[in-house]
Amino acid sequence: MKKHDRKLKNSTMSLGDLIMAVSSCSKNSRETVAAVADLLASGRVLVESNGHPSRATVVR
Repeated sequence: MKKHDRKLKNSTMSLGDLIMAVSSCSKNSRETVAAVADLLASGRVLVESNGHPSRATVVR
């Protein structure tokens, strides 16, 4: 992945926004999918549905 020092703390964004942000820093779509899956699986990204936290499950 390209080295970028962008950090978004406590910001609300859609899943599409997250994917676009990650893809702007990755080499290809495979790397984008892997990075987003890692963010979701590790809990570093909180997923909400109508303001309520939801558990994101990454299936391989």
